[in-house]
Amino acid sequence: MRRGLVVGNWKMNGSLEFIENWISQYTAFLETQTETAICPPYVYISFLRNRLMTSAIHMGVGAQDCSVHNDGAYTGEVAANMLADVGCSFVIVGHSERRQYHSESNEMVAMKAQKVLEAGLRPIVCVGETLEEREAGRTNEVALAQLNAVLDVIGPEMLVTGALAYEPVWAIGTGKTAIPEEAQEVHKILRDSVKSRNSDAGDSLRIIYGGSVKPSNAQKLFACPDIDGGLIGGASLKAEDFYAIAQAASSVEFIV
Repeated sequence: MRRGLVVGNWKMNGSLEFIENWISQYTAFLETQTETAICPPYVYISFLRNRLMTSAIHMGVGAQDCSVHNDGAYTGEVAANMLADVGCSFVIVGHSERRQYHSESNEMVAMKAQKVLEAGLRPIVCVGETLEEREAGRTNEVALAQLNAVLDVIGPEMLVTGALAYEPVWAIGTGKTAIPEEAQEVHKILRDSVKSRNSDAGDSLRIIYGGSVKPSNAQKLFACPDIDGGLIGGASLKAEDFYAIAQAASSVEFIV
């Protein structure tokens, strides 16, 4: 059975006061059966982790990106082993905003996934198409090319240690969400591709959906057989909404 996974990506949002308030609100809720994690901006990783450790919340802390380098003269970069040093458990790689605004190629994303694994961390590898690519009928082609570039480097067995996130670019932060049937179709194609390399890995891999997930649509998305949780953007900034989404994932049995 695949356990549900819900990860909050705070992007470039937050402050010390925001984190205190968020944790205070989240502690009012009961524990969920879903594995959860929050990826704040780099500068708040240690603070958030320390505050979670002194609270009753069982939740992982991750990073939104990492460098392809281990160390050196790379101003502004943060290495995966540094993230491990401050207690991260997950690292997001290949988010569409990194691909779009920082021109990250499929090959660079694969290198970052490798660095995450070498540091003993768990990669969340993002794939997804733009609106133009979807309208051109290239959704599967684009998503599979992004996935296969990573699998060629780390293999399906190592990807299973983390997760794969399908995030259609046209649905991120726009309020538009792929209907469950659309998302499920792509998730199944991605899973089948992994299974073609390693059947057990394909069955065990958690594939989560990212793209304007909110409490009102989470249950229907997570009820799909190949959607194992969510990579949550805007809704993760509200403790109540993030909890509701995690609860939606915990109420669904993800059976291999």
